[in-house]
Amino acid sequence: MVIETIGLGMLASLFLTETIGLAAGGIVVPGYIALYLQQPLRVVGTVLVGIIVYLLIKFLGRYMLLFGRRLLVIGVLLGYLIGFLIRLFPPITFPDFKFDINVIGYVIPGLLAYWMNRQGIIETITTMTIAAILTRLLIIVISNGSIAIF
Repeated sequence: MVIETIGLGMLASLFLTETIGLAAGGIVVPGYIALYLQQPLRVVGTVLVGIIVYLLIKFLGRYMLLFGRRLLVIGVLLGYLIGFLIRLFPPITFPDFKFDINVIGYVIPGLLAYWMNRQGIIETITTMTIAAILTRLLIIVISNGSIAIF
């Protein structure tokens, strides 16, 4: 189901880009977010890291030229570094709850930051959420409700 989810996420991303003119945070982002919708803390952690990377890009943009491919690579590298650092810390566990904010993948936060920089934070997060939910619903329909992604 992973391959199908990523593929449908790409279709949802393309559909939203062509209909409303907003990108869903990168072509593979909606598929990966759809895979982890049952783990909301991971989705929130990924978006938060994306926002942190966005702010770092804005700060670095004051001191160096960031545009095009350079902006994309810096964003992905910063997202990778912050995601790696977050993975070093163990989750906080309570008797009934495990508080584990982690990120999805290594590239996803950087792609989100790149698109946040290009089209805005609210626009990117909203479009990503719509595309991910649409992808998840399509996967549920295709699998006749017996979804077992992770």
